[in-house]
Amino acid sequence: MGKPNLDEIYKAQPKDQGFTFPLSTVVEGLDDSGKDFKEATILSFISHQGSTFRLKSQVSIGTKVKLIIDLPKKLAEDQNLKLAIKGRVVAIELEERQNAKKKISVKFESRYIIAPESGGQKS
Repeated sequence: MGKPNLDEIYKAQPKDQGFTFPLSTVVEGLDDSGKDFKEATILSFISHQGSTFRLKSQVSIGTKVKLIIDLPKKLAEDQNLKLAIKGRVVAIELEERQNAKKKISVKFESRYIIAPESGGQKS
């Protein structure tokens, strides 16, 4: 399997339409063995179309995932708000080191929900 070209995946989107600052995130879904996983990570990129982050859980292209992203307090008037959004894995960059986290790219497939941390998120 060749290394995916992330520039091609997001080619229709100018760089200024996304953010590259790190955001704490929890990724939930089913791994390749069919078991539920929930893994904390940091987004390295997010836009209205998708996001990129590193993940240790084994997923495949096409895997459905839910991201629960901590919004910066500056954007949330000092509240602990979370953004929940679902998507599908569209690219995986493998690392040379075994057991290393893989770079995962997700294309969003749903509307997002913003809720207070204690308010819980809908599925």
